[in-house]
Amino acid sequence: MYPRYLKPRLERALARSPVVYLTGARQVGKTTLARQLAGERGMAYYTLDDPAVLEAARSDPVGFVSGLGGPVVVDEVQRAPDLLLAVKIGVDADRTPGRFLLTGSVGLRSRSEVAAALVGRAEFLNLRPLAQAELERSERNLVADLFDDASQLMQPGDKGNLIVRACKGGYPPVLDKNEDDRRAWFASYVTALIERDLMSLTRIEYPERALALLRGLAAATATPQNVSQLASELGLRAPTARRYEELYERLFLIERLPAWATNLKKQLTRRPKLVLNDTGLAAYLTNLDCERASAQALLLGRLAETFVIDELVKQASWLEPEPRRYHYRTRGGAEVDLVLEHPDGRVVGIEVKLAGKLPRRATAGLEALRADTGERFFRGVILYSGTQPLPLGERLLALPFPALWA
Repeated sequence: MYPRYLKPRLERALARSPVVYLTGARQVGKTTLARQLAGERGMAYYTLDDPAVLEAARSDPVGFVSGLGGPVVVDEVQRAPDLLLAVKIGVDADRTPGRFLLTGSVGLRSRSEVAAALVGRAEFLNLRPLAQAELERSERNLVADLFDDASQLMQPGDKGNLIVRACKGGYPPVLDKNEDDRRAWFASYVTALIERDLMSLTRIEYPERALALLRGLAAATATPQNVSQLASELGLRAPTARRYEELYERLFLIERLPAWATNLKKQLTRRPKLVLNDTGLAAYLTNLDCERASAQALLLGRLAETFVIDELVKQASWLEPEPRRYHYRTRGGAEVDLVLEHPDGRVVGIEVKLAGKLPRRATAGLEALRADTGERFFRGVILYSGTQPLPLGERLLALPFPALWA
């Protein structure tokens, strides 16, 4: 079993809050982690994937919750949404920390009655596919290091095959599979998501077009996306495409990176960047031939950027407080792939270069961000395919990709 570095934060949440809701896409390891915690903390465990448990939870939610007794794990709670209203009633009567650890593969709509029931009563944590540091059983958290003293990062390292790692991704069931078996697993996974989860959330008029939209989002991963234009290309109405996009976000398949700007109004009016949650899934959806990936340079660059963003987002989620995440783009064309903003206001910019030699003006985007943020700019980093850490100027450096996990 691989270590999950979200676990300490999850344990702290259970120590102070009556309800902790662990979310994440299907098959990322929520059940494994929840069962582990249940065993260590003496919590009863129930899963709504069990038909008998599901029927009991749906037929009498209040009676089900009141009969649970002590601390309890309820897995896949989204299958009986009214259960959360019953949890609210139980928690209002007894706010003992750690009473409920809930897991769910579908995010709650923030405006729904069910979501409102947990306001002020629950902490929400998101478990993502395995990070490379977890796979290597390394204690490296590059995000924490970048907001601290980066001198420890200035060590030569192995080149590391980023594309091999990216093509595998971090879904636990595929890590030991060859490429053909991996594709077969992802094919079944995506079919189940659309036929079971997506259709449980809304009426899907054209399942094949919903899948085509997901493929289109994967092909344009890590770019500011125009979903209306993509909808037109697929023969979908723009409102339908935006609804599907929102549902994929609720299923934790894509993550939205807002545009960073010096004020909130500018952030809200600029297009977000959409990033697929896993590069193994992205490689499958785009039909990327990982053995001959160099022939698809544009897609390869987006895959590398997505891989780095996904890894840093995972590492950021292990920290408390958690840095906010953005992308940066000016009207003049300067870009930074990922911007991390610490709760104290400090900003770190990260660029991804899939090359062993840095091009001229490689730091242009980071310099623009530094000028825009002034004293808030703490550090700018380029992650690249070389083996040598390089100082690049005032508060700027380049690091090999293995700095993410080595």
